[in-house]
Amino acid sequence: MRIVGIVALCAVAGGCASVTRGTTENISIASTPSGAEATISGLDVPTACITPCVVVVKRNADISVSFEKEGYQPQVVKLTTEVPATGAVGFAGNVLVGGLIGMGVDAVTGAATDHKPNPVAVTLEPIAPPARPAPVRKPRPPAPPRTGT
Repeated sequence: MRIVGIVALCAVAGGCASVTRGTTENISIASTPSGAEATISGLDVPTACITPCVVVVKRNADISVSFEKEGYQPQVVKLTTEVPATGAVGFAGNVLVGGLIGMGVDAVTGAATDHKPNPVAVTLEPIAPPARPAPVRKPRPPAPPRTGT
């Protein structure tokens, strides 16, 4: 009975994956050590959070996450998108009831895709302290000449 309801909803809404999965997803962001500022680019509005955190993104967005924390080297993680099994099933449901319109809706909204990696987790590398200069050695005074007695 549940499948019949989903199929009917897909027919009305136009895109099965759009209906069953939505057009947004949660991205979990973490760093070791925690407390880094994560700036998420590729969103309609620039977003930043302090790790660990979760942000909601559009499934069709090109996302990258920049990590910064004092005393550590910055890092950037570019996310990719892929169609998982659940997205493929929703997209394939269009063949039964949504037709080309449903497929078009799902393709434009990215409803059949997920961002990878999710969660986004990095280990920040400490910035190496500046190398200490070698101590300056004073030259030894020349040895007194040897006398032959």
